[in-house]
Amino acid sequence: MAKANFVPAAGRFGATALYDPIVALTMRERTFRRLLVEQVAADRPAAIVEIGCGTGSLTVALARALPASLLIGIDLDPDALARARVKNPSDSIEWVCAGATELPIAEQSIDCVVCSLVLHHLTSSEKRTALSEARRVLRDGGRLQIADWGKPQDALMNVAFFALRALDGFARTAAHARGQLPSMIEQAGFGEVRRRAALRTGWGTLELLSAVRA
Repeated sequence: MAKANFVPAAGRFGATALYDPIVALTMRERTFRRLLVEQVAADRPAAIVEIGCGTGSLTVALARALPASLLIGIDLDPDALARARVKNPSDSIEWVCAGATELPIAEQSIDCVVCSLVLHHLTSSEKRTALSEARRVLRDGGRLQIADWGKPQDALMNVAFFALRALDGFARTAAHARGQLPSMIEQAGFGEVRRRAALRTGWGTLELLSAVRA
């Protein structure tokens, strides 16, 4: 079956090999991934899906923090998944080639869905579908954990985010620039939507959000 289009790691130029060093240099990787892992680990979920796992750095960190949990990393980019498998060649993580808008996961079978730096690549319609899919696979009371771009905190963050929007598309990132992602999560049927952190980075304001399947 032909796969839908996807945005390669590190943007539209297919520079997957550069993704990890770019994130490390510009996005306070250690800080935001540590905070995100802590948010997930606090609930001790038995089954976790990471949507858009890319090269697997966060997925592997989650597996280390939660060795007893079932962990599934999903991404449409086969090159990124190949790199992820190198980082974790054991069978402790299941790597699946699929997209955010059509998850090959049974309904209400997952305790936690993680989505890091994915939604800003999607159109508004695709964002809504991806959030609905996340809700579909979560059990009642299951938690959604998101790291993605939010409304810039100040003029400097606005300039930084403008540069990223020029790369990733102004239409796709418009909801993020307006700070609308939390309301989109609520509209998808989630409750207890919380902004856990807002970090200044080289590309703009990175927000950590959490929500519960209502």
